[in-house]
Amino acid sequence: MSGGPEKKSYQGRAITVTFEAGRCLHAAECVGGLPEVFDTGRRPWISPDGADADRLAEVVRRCPTGALHYTLADGGTETPERPTRITRSATGQLTVRGEQSVHTADGPRTETRAVLCGCALSRRQPYCDHSGPCGQ
Repeated sequence: MSGGPEKKSYQGRAITVTFEAGRCLHAAECVGGLPEVFDTGRRPWISPDGADADRLAEVVRRCPTGALHYTLADGGTETPERPTRITRSATGQLTVRGEQSVHTADGPRTETRAVLCGCALSRRQPYCDHSGPCGQ
């Protein structure tokens, strides 16, 4: 994961959505939540002006991996949940929501949502990439 995360930004009038493809585990909260904004068959696949900014921000916050984030035109961003919650799946995958500092090969990252590898076989440590048994 050297060179830092690759993020794409999709700017709308009231909100900008960023997407980090390497973190996406296809939970489909975005596509199911706002198909008029998130359409994988369209390019660009994210159209931020397709919904009200507050509604779009709410759907982005559903993304368990943190692959999606947003910034409002007034500079507002996501407030981390408090207290921080960690949930372990039956296979060992860790879903974390709340204020966190995740140490990566590129240095520490401040996060609000992440799915972390619990089996140590992910190629994107510490994030889960579904390559080991914890992502199954």
